[in-house]
Amino acid sequence: MDIRDYIHHNLLSHPWFNTWIAATVAVLVSLVGYRIGVAILMRFTRKVPTLHAMVDKSRSAARWVVPLLALQGALQAAPDTLPGIGGVRHLTGLLIIAAVTWLLLRMVSGLLAGVLAAHPADVADNFHARSIHTQARVLARSAMVIILILGAAMMLLTFPGAKQVGASLLASAGVIGIVAGLATKPLFSNLIADVLVVEGEWGRVHEITGTYVVLRIWDDRSLILPLQYFIEKPFQNWTRNTAQLLGSVMFYVDYTMPIAELRQAVEGIVKAAPQWDGRFFNLQVTDTTERTIQVRVLCTAANSSLAFDLRCFVREGLVDYMQKNHPQSLPRLRFEGTAGLTTEAADAAAVRVTPQRPGPAPSPQPAG
Repeated sequence: MDIRDYIHHNLLSHPWFNTWIAATVAVLVSLVGYRIGVAILMRFTRKVPTLHAMVDKSRSAARWVVPLLALQGALQAAPDTLPGIGGVRHLTGLLIIAAVTWLLLRMVSGLLAGVLAAHPADVADNFHARSIHTQARVLARSAMVIILILGAAMMLLTFPGAKQVGASLLASAGVIGIVAGLATKPLFSNLIADVLVVEGEWGRVHEITGTYVVLRIWDDRSLILPLQYFIEKPFQNWTRNTAQLLGSVMFYVDYTMPIAELRQAVEGIVKAAPQWDGRFFNLQVTDTTERTIQVRVLCTAANSSLAFDLRCFVREGLVDYMQKNHPQSLPRLRFEGTAGLTTEAADAAAVRVTPQRPGPAPSPQPAG
């Protein structure tokens, strides 16, 4: 038997021959169409960053979805009497479900990347951007979980013995979506601005999962707290409605300090501070003791990090001003044991020291 007879009797006469040819052609044509389609979409979505990111992220998954759909189309056109056609169709169907699930996951990931890129958080006024980041991440995670459940349910529905399990899982996906929405509602209302003080630590919400929240502390540590913590326990939110903050600087001076001159000095220091947002500042005498006067400076900044730096700037400026212009008005401790001393000697007996009076508790230090 020569080669032509072998091909005729073993290949051309094989029941699968025409199906193999049709499937091969369909797959090759689909891959060409895939490349052309991706090139067109990548070009025409450049002006829409979110759609462009979705197309870019989805390319790897679409490279499998398109030829698998073409292959399944060729298999469906094959005669039902073809040996083993049912099993091949079933296997191809499972692969299509897995590939489509992967494609949807990549699309959600691309949509998230596009939204985050369209709202950068590395700007001075990033309150709105950080709010969008928090919402987008939570919604993307919820969508991905639901997509995975739907994919698994669709696969189980293709098996006769597991249809009931697949139907139950498919129905539970809707319930899970509702539960996820209710579960994330406290997060949207409490963590939408994501700059918090929790357990005495200042930080930003870095990651939100279905069971815990990761808070990135100002010194690059990570504080991991269960999700239930934010529902049951109180915490500080420094950016609930706005990122702007009012900072305070407390210090003590002697009774000889001229307050009017000090107020003028504070005005010059605050207005010279690059961190001040120009909204408000003042100086007030908030308390008096038998030895010193307590003075408080209030000043505003655009966000918590700038507010911390502004407080340090004002505090350093005031110390420098008093050292240079009113050193005699620094806090001092006077002793009255002056019997037998002249007036000059009694005045010289005043010893200048820093009183050991506790000040207000320091605020958590934000990231610089």
